Amino acid sequence: MKEISFRNDVLPLKNELYRLALRITLNREEAEDVVQDTLLKVWNRRNEWQTIESIEAYSLTVCRNLALDAMKRMGNHVESIEDTGADSVDRASTPYELMMQKDRISLVRQLINSLPEKQRSCMQLRDIEGKPYKDIAAILGITEEQVKVNIFRARQAIKQKYQEYEQYGL
Repeated sequence: MKEISFRNDVLPLKNELYRLALRITLNREEAEDVVQDTLLKVWNRRNEWQTIESIEAYSLTVCRNLALDAMKRMGNHVESIEDTGADSVDRASTPYELMMQKDRISLVRQLINSLPEKQRSCMQLRDIEGKPYKDIAAILGITEEQVKVNIFRARQAIKQKYQEYEQYGL
């Protein structure tokens, strides 16, 4: 069993933890607080690290639970995530095409934000973080089959709502 180091194994997860917390809370400040609390909680359990199979899965699980607690405290007062600027947009396009791309990205963000938390978390961990189903199941405390069902339903809901928007507009 390898020696776990906070600096080398836990700290590099902070961006991933932040993205998960942000996807759940939909609030930047709250997500930052959740990441800090997560890192603190993981550090305080350092005596038990050698018994943990995956420090990454453990950290993500702690982060998710703290984010869910934060949402309960906020009374599910949810606002949309503002543009992070992380989305790449084709710079060679015309201004009209650029505007349309940004609008579509914004719409997809809104659609993801409107999903139930478990579907949002599954989609974040699978489609954005690239985690295997097994890890997602461990992080969320559900079966791999439930992970697949949640991802399927999330994708279907987004596809359906997106097509409705494209066909009818707002």
